[in-house]
Amino acid sequence: MKQFSPSYVVYGSHDDKYHEECGVFGILGHPDAATLTALGLHALQHRGQEAAGIVSFDGRQFYTEKHMGLVGDHYTNPVTLAKLPGPQAIGHTRYSTTGEVALRNVQPLFAELEEGGIAIAHNGNFTNGLTLRRQIIATGAICQSTSDTEVVLHLIARSRHASTTDRFIDAIRQMEGGYAMIALTRTKLIAARDPIGIRPLVLGDLDGKPIFCSETCALDIIGAKFVRDVKNGEVVICETQADGSVTIESRMPARPQPERVCLFEYVYFARPDSVVAGRNVYTTRKNAGMNLALEAPVEADVVVPVPDGGTPAALGYAQQSGIPFEYGIIRNHYVGRTFIEPTQQIRAFGVKLKHSANRAMIEGKRVVLVDDSIVRGTTSLKIVQMIRDAGAKEVHIRVASPMIFHPDFYGIDTPDRDKLLANQYAGDEAMAKYIGADSLAFLSIDGLYKAVGGKPRDPANPQFTDHYFTGDYPTRLVDKESEKPGRKESMLAANG
Repeated sequence: MKQFSPSYVVYGSHDDKYHEECGVFGILGHPDAATLTALGLHALQHRGQEAAGIVSFDGRQFYTEKHMGLVGDHYTNPVTLAKLPGPQAIGHTRYSTTGEVALRNVQPLFAELEEGGIAIAHNGNFTNGLTLRRQIIATGAICQSTSDTEVVLHLIARSRHASTTDRFIDAIRQMEGGYAMIALTRTKLIAARDPIGIRPLVLGDLDGKPIFCSETCALDIIGAKFVRDVKNGEVVICETQADGSVTIESRMPARPQPERVCLFEYVYFARPDSVVAGRNVYTTRKNAGMNLALEAPVEADVVVPVPDGGTPAALGYAQQSGIPFEYGIIRNHYVGRTFIEPTQQIRAFGVKLKHSANRAMIEGKRVVLVDDSIVRGTTSLKIVQMIRDAGAKEVHIRVASPMIFHPDFYGIDTPDRDKLLANQYAGDEAMAKYIGADSLAFLSIDGLYKAVGGKPRDPANPQFTDHYFTGDYPTRLVDKESEKPGRKESMLAANG
């Protein structure tokens, strides 16, 4: 979910990774809907750690609970879940960007419309959301949040169609970009995925009750069955009937296009145990490491992953190269964001808050350090120094994805282009010198494509969304193209 900010390209994370911004979950017709939604959001916690929200409906009215912080900080409390009665619920877990960290922006967003209440949550960005927001404000609309999700609610309210489903479809036909969206009405759970399927969304089943969620790992945690992926450009409408049964209808309002899933789902975002577009994420990451060993071999004594994202790729590199794999870096899983963010003095402790060198596996050895990606290089610099301080003889960095040259506009928290490491230094050697490594090599774009899809990239018809590597944006960038220098959006600070 994008925050409307003056620069449009948002950059709020102090660590050296891209961040996905949302995970969504919804279920219809189950007596434990809110509890199951909370469990599903817990499984999707990696997609957003700033805030979480749930909306439920009990047949008479809607209920909402929104909280800053982790899912487990609030939704394990029976008192909180008791405030969310009813057999249907949707939820959202959010990673915020530099825009505004405020409770009013936490999804799902709810509105009372002519046909009744509707709650909406989505993962991704609308590349024309800011433009549409300006247009509806110019005609007298009042926006209560700085989220582009609210634009969808306004478009639904203004639609001249009779049914909520048709209004919803009318609204998303006007949106461009990458998104996976779910909506809850009095009788319906609706899901939609962008026309080229940049963001993942799956349909599951628990005891005959439909579920939509961002990743299959959210189905696994509650013992639900995976049914299928929501198709790119598809709208799926699940509706409770008078006899208590649930019907499922599929519509394809968008013109059919080839699916282009975001490659970063496989590189970093999705949980390793998830299946995205029919591909096991762990396997694709291990394949990437094997291809990296073929493309960028080096004489070394040990392969060490940068935990946790680099672990599957490091296993693949070790397996392909024959160099032993060891946990040369131990991650502290109990360092929370609230501990590392308050002051610059605490942040100055750097990477050691999260990672510690395992000296026994490193000292006196030539180390291949495998990471999933490098965005700015700041964390890599600190980790290399930590490995050298632990006595490594040589440090060779191998990255299981290509160099990142371009910003994202589809739901990833992205630095400005000039802050990306690949745009600051000309070539591997210059970047390696900055980071302090003996050598540095990235997986080729074809190597990543083969790891995920089995075939090299087709430049005429790319099989995946890969603009951050190639500059090939799969949709129009309406808001970016209409940017005016010095133009600012009004912002209201709010306490979360």
